[in-house]
Amino acid sequence: MAPALPALLLLVLAFQALAQPTVAQVLSRVSEEAEVLAQNASKILTTETLEQRSVMPPNRFRPRAGSEAERAIGPRMRVREIVSEYTYGTLRESGSSNLIEFRQVTSVDGRKVQSPENARRALSQGILAADDRIRKRMLEDFAKNGLVDVATDYALILLTFTRRGLDQLDIAPLGKDQVGADAALTLSWKQKSAESGALEFHGGESIRLPLQGILWVRAYDGLPLRIKAWMEYTDKAKQEIRDDATIDYAMSAHGFLTPVAVVHRHLVNRVMMTENLYRYDPFKLFTTSTEIKFGDVPSFIPAPPVKK
Repeated sequence: MAPALPALLLLVLAFQALAQPTVAQVLSRVSEEAEVLAQNASKILTTETLEQRSVMPPNRFRPRAGSEAERAIGPRMRVREIVSEYTYGTLRESGSSNLIEFRQVTSVDGRKVQSPENARRALSQGILAADDRIRKRMLEDFAKNGLVDVATDYALILLTFTRRGLDQLDIAPLGKDQVGADAALTLSWKQKSAESGALEFHGGESIRLPLQGILWVRAYDGLPLRIKAWMEYTDKAKQEIRDDATIDYAMSAHGFLTPVAVVHRHLVNRVMMTENLYRYDPFKLFTTSTEIKFGDVPSFIPAPPVKK
């Protein structure tokens, strides 16, 4: 009976191989989930908590390089925590239906700025107005709390994989991995042109760059679990700049994927200068969970992350 064990093992492995979806099936499932999120993103609301760790500039006391004082001090890190009411919308004046993030800060390092109710009311007014000035003011209010290298819109990276978005990507299978308790398949992806890439702001310089990364999907059915995205370039000061982000998704109680967490890192010459950790509470639907109603869901064209 001993020879039966290898035969049984081969049968199990063959069944698992047959059970795994093809790349075409995976991309079909991923684009389906992206489309469903796109249809519902402007109807959901949550609380976002951002914890930022950033390297502070040196103080006036500068110990001799390599001295015990320098080794004792090490890099100075600043930690901030910003809590905001958070949703998605479009800029009507832009003539585009691209979805972007809208947020209103409610607390900074535990200090209350405004109530969640007032923040939601401001969000409602901002999205109804939905012009570049409102968006700019929200971003300025967000960044003025001592934040640096703030990255926005990465939570929407799944929308890059809509049916229309797939035409702008080069995708190839990578292998197998694990995401939490789920066996996963991995695929590499890269945007074909800078036109659909991310807009990067660094000092007084702005540049649009194509994104690339890795997509993790659940092995047995192709459900998106995690997306990693990065961009690299050399600025005018000859510094090597890299921004990368890892976004985790989970199925919401409403039947579609929503972001759970985003980890974004900004590196200069391969040294991490800023780490942003965004966490999201379970999303609520405006029409059922809050008094806010923003109207019909707009049509959608995928929007890349934009770093402010």
